[in-house]
Amino acid sequence: MPVYSMTGYASAQHSSATNSPESESKSTANRRLGIEIRSVNSRFLDLSFRLPDELRSHEPALREKVMAQLKRGKVEVRAAIESSGSNTLPDPSPRLMQRVNSLQDSVKAWLPQAAPLSVADVIRLASNEQAPAHDWAEDVLPLADTVLKALVAARQREGDRLATMLVGHLKQLRSLAAKALPLVPQLVEQQRQRFIERWKEAMALADGATLPEAAQDRALTEATAFAIRIDVAEELTRLHSHLDEMENILKKGGEVGKRLDFLIQELHREANTMGSKSAALELTRISVDMKVLIEQMREQVQNVE
Repeated sequence: MPVYSMTGYASAQHSSATNSPESESKSTANRRLGIEIRSVNSRFLDLSFRLPDELRSHEPALREKVMAQLKRGKVEVRAAIESSGSNTLPDPSPRLMQRVNSLQDSVKAWLPQAAPLSVADVIRLASNEQAPAHDWAEDVLPLADTVLKALVAARQREGDRLATMLVGHLKQLRSLAAKALPLVPQLVEQQRQRFIERWKEAMALADGATLPEAAQDRALTEATAFAIRIDVAEELTRLHSHLDEMENILKKGGEVGKRLDFLIQELHREANTMGSKSAALELTRISVDMKVLIEQMREQVQNVE
């Protein structure tokens, strides 16, 4: 199963033509339905719809379709209906002219001060007459399916790119961990020798009240305690375990964003602990490089569904 991003965009249009039955010119009104869906990252599925009044009744069905395809993300569904006619200016029908004239006389009978209708008013009424309401029931849902299919494909392409980037970062983290592993025994042995040398110097300056064997045992004990404090073997083991789990999750695919986000936090914790235990500049640099890579991964994982 592929990995999906929460970022994507898709749109599609559908056109229909209607003829005005009352128009003598038989002008054709072309109406175009457009749907676009855009999504960005979000912790949950957050849906919003911007639909014209003619499509409000279809919102529950559209919501159901989106929820069946998408599980996470801030998703905005927009729809618009545009009208255009074959004639620039429609010709009012005689029946419309008679009705408008009758209505105007009735209004003036009650409101003598009312302004008469202008030519622009009549043309606008004629446009409404020649563009009757169209039933989009048979068009809106199939068009939404088309847009959703394109959106899912776009999210999959982006998800593939994110997965490839994450796998590359995992390899870099493994490489850094491999560099850190042999440093710990070297540091422990160096510190052990340093403790012994310091105790020997202290014994040379002492008055002999403390036995040399006891002093050497004390030095070895301090060196052992230091070795325990700087040993990052457990952190490296857990880090490798988290890296293996992330690779398995990416191979499995599906809804993996939340699990990846949790593992990113664990990786950061191990890298941070390594830095706090560091007793050498090289190990500190490795820890810093790890945290930089992990932070880059965190930013990208926020976009994974």
